[in-house]
Amino acid sequence: MAITGSGSLAISFFVFVISAAFLPKVEGQNLATDNVTVIEGETATISCRVRNNDDSVIQLLNPNRQTIYFKDVRPLKDSRFQLVNFSDNELRVSLSNVSLSDEGRYVCQLYTDPPQEAYADITVLVPPGSPIIESREDVVSEGNETELTCTAIGGKPAAYIRWMKGEEELTGETTVEETYDRMFTVTSRVRFSVTKEDDGMPVDCIIDHPAVKDLLAQRHLEVLYKPEVKIVVTYPEGLTREGDNLDLTCIAEGKPHPHQINWLRVDEDVPPHAVVTGSDLYIENLNKSYNGTYRCVASNAVGEAYVDYILYVHDAPTTIPTPTTNPVNTQDSRAGEGAPQKIDHAVIGGVVAVVMFAILCALIVLGRYFARHKGTYFTHEAKGADDAADADTAIINAEGGHNNTDEKKEYYI
Repeated sequence: MAITGSGSLAISFFVFVISAAFLPKVEGQNLATDNVTVIEGETATISCRVRNNDDSVIQLLNPNRQTIYFKDVRPLKDSRFQLVNFSDNELRVSLSNVSLSDEGRYVCQLYTDPPQEAYADITVLVPPGSPIIESREDVVSEGNETELTCTAIGGKPAAYIRWMKGEEELTGETTVEETYDRMFTVTSRVRFSVTKEDDGMPVDCIIDHPAVKDLLAQRHLEVLYKPEVKIVVTYPEGLTREGDNLDLTCIAEGKPHPHQINWLRVDEDVPPHAVVTGSDLYIENLNKSYNGTYRCVASNAVGEAYVDYILYVHDAPTTIPTPTTNPVNTQDSRAGEGAPQKIDHAVIGGVVAVVMFAILCALIVLGRYFARHKGTYFTHEAKGADDAADADTAIINAEGGHNNTDEKKEYYI
């Protein structure tokens, strides 16, 4: 059967459609690149990548649209740009010693119809300079407020400043100033009241910035504080009694060191024969008239402080007491009264001996008494024998004698 011309054309078109359906699909060319973030002075790498390249030309342009590389040729007279890799699918270029002026948008260009472009933004980070920390005053007295200022100059982006006082984080007030060259100066101020515990405490100004780590400035606080006072009883150990001597030492610490230490007796005069030598108070031959409150007062440039010692003189012991000890910083000579007293073992031993002796004597007396009053045992056979004139008569007269032998019977079962 003959096939007409129109039929032949229809068959050819049908075969083309079927063939196209089973042929592999050819994808178009695809150009890609990535943004780059780099620290000033370091090296940035720009990669222009092509998928399914058909031998089209790749080139790299700077932000001013100047050609850096055309294929593997560098027309630009900047030796900081170096070719890292060139192939049909990639053009990779490095830029060393990056500066802030290198920041901008770089263009990967593929010569197709129409041309394709991909953009790589280079961001340059500039670390700030070493922070500078300053104090409103070098020395501050306890209870007062101090102010510290920390400045980070020349960073990009702007730095973030944190404050630490020892292990405690402080909150500061921050100001940011942008300079003409797209750099930033950051200043932070912190205020707080100080105590004597803050003396020598480190205060850190810590810089948080993506271009640098472990950047900080530190300052140690110097705090003046009034004296801290305590009294130590050097003698006696234990209760104060009549006839004893009393020796007290006043210990005072402060910043600056206390320049004056005084002893006084509250509401009364110090005993006339009491001896004050520097920080020591010595009173000999105590008696009850010396009872009262004795005060040690210490002062320095910041202020003064005091501590009291209450003296209570006990009666002199009638016997030699067992030695007792109290803490050396006892502030009240009556402290021993409320404490449990030590047991006098000699007295207990004497009492036990007396009791045992009394019990022994009682046993001896009772023994002698029972020995003397022991009763005489008479049987029924002997009743009436005491009235008989002789032994024979006693036997005859004895109740239940031979005449009664029949009445006395014993039964054994």
